[in-house]
Amino acid sequence: MANSASGMAVNDECKLKFLELKAKRNFRFIVFKIDEKLQQVTVEKLGQPEQSYDDLAASLPPNECRYAVYDFDFVTDENCQRSKIFFIAWSPDASRVRSKMLYASSKDRFKRELDGIQVELQATDPSEMSIDIVKGRAI
Repeated sequence: MANSASGMAVNDECKLKFLELKAKRNFRFIVFKIDEKLQQVTVEKLGQPEQSYDDLAASLPPNECRYAVYDFDFVTDENCQRSKIFFIAWSPDASRVRSKMLYASSKDRFKRELDGIQVELQATDPSEMSIDIVKGRAI
């Protein structure tokens, strides 16, 4: 199932909820967590469509790693409505070294399971994933 070379197994719910976010826009964001006992990535929190980027940021624990996807709506300079799906690898400095290594080694495999991610963001503190940075990366 899972080995150190390929990272953690991915719970089917992760893929199903991501497809709902991408195709049906049922969610604004999804926070994922590695369950070390189960040796797999699981869904920790689903953000409702009316929730904001601040709600996502508030959902990320200050001293534990997480993955998150965020469906970012924006308007281009040409006044076109657009949307991009961000993948956020949250790895705060205060988290355990083992946890950081586990999330780092599992990230690429997990990202491959989520087909449709357009922008990746790596963050170790909230300032590295501010809404201004997200806007800048989206355009």
